[in-house]
Amino acid sequence: MKAKEIQELIDYISNSGLAEVKIKTGEFELSIKKYADSAPVQTFQSAPASPAPAAAAPSPIPAPAATEEAAPVASNLIEIKSPMIGTFYMTPNPDADPFVTEGSKIKAGDTVCIIEAMKLFNEIESDISGKIVKILVSNATPVEYDQPLFLVDPAG
Repeated sequence: MKAKEIQELIDYISNSGLAEVKIKTGEFELSIKKYADSAPVQTFQSAPASPAPAAAAPSPIPAPAATEEAAPVASNLIEIKSPMIGTFYMTPNPDADPFVTEGSKIKAGDTVCIIEAMKLFNEIESDISGKIVKILVSNATPVEYDQPLFLVDPAG
């Protein structure tokens, strides 16, 4: 990977809302992390030509402590999680009604949102039936893989 390609990747990540990207090939390893209150940290390491495992280089900036503020979830509620990294959209287009709202009844197979990843719009379908209790993500915001998007009451 050339320096210009790496810089373009860094620029893309800084504008995309992604928090971390790791790329590893036989020739190199690239790790880019974006912290909320600082500039992106970039580490680049060329892998040795021999098949010996490469030791991870220590990060020049310590990783931030986990600061997730996970609200306790009622035991009967089920999360619908993001199957990918991308941008979350509640509507199929800006002028349309949302796929679901809090209080909406859904059944397995219903489209609940769209996640845009690399200019592809992916309809996300529910695996469960029930009632949407809470929408956990705002429209047009970035989401991570496995991030909870909705809380569903299967009894609803």
